[in-house]
Amino acid sequence: MTRLKSLPLQLGCAIALCLGVHAAASDSSLVFEPKPGTANGKHVVLLAGDEEYRSEESLPMLAKILSQRHGFKCTVLFSVDEDGTVNPDAGKSLSDPEAIDSADLLLLSLRFRNWPEETTARFEKAYLAGKPVIGLRTSTHAFNGNRLKDFGKKVLGEGWVSHWGKHKSEATLAVVEPGAEGSSLLHGVQDVFGTTDVYEAYPPEDATILLRGKVLAGMTPDSPAADYKKNRSKDKVEQGVNDPMMAVAWTRLFQNESGKTNRVFCTTMGAANEFVNEGLRRLVVNGVYWGLQMDVPSKAAVDFVDEYKPGFYGFKGYRKGVKVTDLGLGKALPGEPNPAPAPKQ
Repeated sequence: MTRLKSLPLQLGCAIALCLGVHAAASDSSLVFEPKPGTANGKHVVLLAGDEEYRSEESLPMLAKILSQRHGFKCTVLFSVDEDGTVNPDAGKSLSDPEAIDSADLLLLSLRFRNWPEETTARFEKAYLAGKPVIGLRTSTHAFNGNRLKDFGKKVLGEGWVSHWGKHKSEATLAVVEPGAEGSSLLHGVQDVFGTTDVYEAYPPEDATILLRGKVLAGMTPDSPAADYKKNRSKDKVEQGVNDPMMAVAWTRLFQNESGKTNRVFCTTMGAANEFVNEGLRRLVVNGVYWGLQMDVPSKAAVDFVDEYKPGFYGFKGYRKGVKVTDLGLGKALPGEPNPAPAPKQ
């Protein structure tokens, strides 16, 4: 829960303890403590900062699930204005970056961030220490204009290449990679579908592909598979858009330049509205367990803690005037969500 300045201190503390969430260090980040008696001793720090896919909506929701259903302490950091208003366009902002120092795992939903040197150095230090990293959607191109600009390609296993499916008109149906059926990350994961298009992606040979993305000729799970050819960006060779399908989720063990090994899970899915899909929520929760080398539940609880009505993705589609303190435990997303575009005829 965010700080309740209008209530007496003792009452505010009592409410926080009962609900299992403590006040943030400031009004520009959220700290979710596990319910009493459920803490597993691990700290997950979630970094929200993209202009398009509404990470400021999805990451608080995931943090609530991880803290209240699974016992992880979770801190969510945002791109904000000085008054604590969430501003996904503030590419140089990351609120309260000192939280990164105590992270056991970093969960990223970032796009082309260019943080100040102090923040960049904190993140770099954590990565070089070998902390596990989860990257969602545009985190393949998380940084721009600084020395971390190649982080996606180097660490996660891919950078920005292209929209392989047609943006906002061809959705994604995930298909399990043959041989990956027994992966613990896929425990309880079924029917993963999302309205974002498949990204063109070529994970390195050391990656273990879990899911591939079938490009659909529409925006619903029952849409037929798209059937046309296009040229790959990497070598200009023509192929069917689904032959082969592009990877949309994979893991790798990456030895970084300090000699430490990062356990990496990446998915090119992950818009806020896609997390209404139970399978995708469970895949990310499983990824946290896997990254921390904890036993992955056979079917992790991923039911929402608070009402979740996310907006559709798109630039400038974020809810205006939202404060970080509006996103705490016991609170639904304020205002109206960004509507989905009308179906193309």
